[in-house]
Amino acid sequence: MKVSVVYANPKRQFWTTVDLPEGSKVQDAIDRSSVLRQFPEIDLAAQKVGVFSKVVALDSPLEDGDRVEIYRSLTADPKTIQARAKAKGKAATGAD
Repeated sequence: MKVSVVYANPKRQFWTTVDLPEGSKVQDAIDRSSVLRQFPEIDLAAQKVGVFSKVVALDSPLEDGDRVEIYRSLTADPKTIQARAKAKGKAATGAD
C-alpha cells in the first residue's frame, strides 16, 4: 500500500510517499520515510502525529492512501493571537 508522510517547519516542507505492506502502522511509515533523518529535531515522544488531521497513536494501523502528519508544537496560543489581532484592529480604526 502507498502512504504519504508529511512534516513542515518554518523553513522547509517534507512530503514523500512510501510503499508499505498491509497491516503497517504509523510508526512504520515514519521510519520508512527518512523524515527523522532529515529533521533530527522531531521528537515523537513529545510531538503528536495524525492521519488526515486526526491525532492518532504511533501504533495505529494504516490504510492505502493515508497521509501521516507529524505536528510541531505550537509556538503561540491561537486564541492569544486572535485576541491581539482583534485589539489591533480596534486600535487602528478607533472602534470600540
